[in-house]
Amino acid sequence: PMYDWAHGLEDSFEGITHSLCSLEFENHRPLYDWFLDALGLYHPQQIEFARLNLSYTVMSKRKLKQLVEEKIVRGWDDPRLPTIAALRRRGYPPESLYLFCERIGVAKHNSLIAIELLEHCVRETLNKTAQRFMAVLDPVKVVIDNYPDGQVELLEAVNNPEDPSAGTHSVPFSKTLYIEREDFMEVPAKKFWRLSPGNEVRLRYAYLITCTSVVKNKEGLVTEIHCTYDPATRGGDAPDGRKVKSTLHWVSAEQAVGAEVRMYDKLFTVETPDSDPSIDFKNLINPDSLKVLTDCKLEPAAANLTPLTGVQFERKGYFCVDPDSKDGRRIFNLTVGLKDSWAKIQKKS
Repeated sequence: PMYDWAHGLEDSFEGITHSLCSLEFENHRPLYDWFLDALGLYHPQQIEFARLNLSYTVMSKRKLKQLVEEKIVRGWDDPRLPTIAALRRRGYPPESLYLFCERIGVAKHNSLIAIELLEHCVRETLNKTAQRFMAVLDPVKVVIDNYPDGQVELLEAVNNPEDPSAGTHSVPFSKTLYIEREDFMEVPAKKFWRLSPGNEVRLRYAYLITCTSVVKNKEGLVTEIHCTYDPATRGGDAPDGRKVKSTLHWVSAEQAVGAEVRMYDKLFTVETPDSDPSIDFKNLINPDSLKVLTDCKLEPAAANLTPLTGVQFERKGYFCVDPDSKDGRRIFNLTVGLKDSWAKIQKKS
């Protein structure tokens, strides 16, 4: 009762025109109105709306506080949380939040908003603004046997294909490179068009290469892939018109910059972790909501990005420089992957 008394008076004293409240205050509005009318004070208008509920997270401040105080997450700005500080640290641009709020609108009935819609808005915003770089998150070494020893070429890479005015930057290319381990398969599965023995692929901005042999360690793990390149295919196209079915990103080994990448996923394993009061919502935490990759390789142009800068790592996703980054050691947070599940949901429906 004291809350109802204070609520209307504070709104009145502060000159509030419209007091916006969540739906649980609808039943309190008659008392809100009665107090102000009985006292003859300036009378704001109370309007109720449905709370925003996002899937795979909790919005309750009380429950978020438990996650922080029990150190289940790293703090109020942990990128897995739905707080403004956390979304900022994860790399969500303010424009993407405006776009999200515009699209979901204001409802009068409680509903669950799919987090995929928020991620779709983030991708839509970053696609127009984020500079592209090449980064190899799980590196395996590639040696181009017929490339000249000690030679380094500077190739031209596009900063943002959605914005021609963003220009280009230079990427070094040399005899020894890194590619993603998942982009090579010694015994290729059906429809695996990436690098495999005898198969030719395109290196982004560079040349066509063909795998000739591999080197393995005692455990049978491939540690080195040997290839040859076609010098006539600089830029990625063959003069004779032959086609390849796959283009891989890469980083020159000698000039590569080491980085840590924090891969974030949904904080909970179910859509509505707090819907059943008989279950402790903390028991539904996703154990794989954070994976830390410590041996990532970046092209040198990405070495001096300032904290909270959003970029796209080609073929991997959108990332943001974490404030924990130190001189000589960059840390990136996964903002959102390139795969747009919301677009597929909309297309299917």
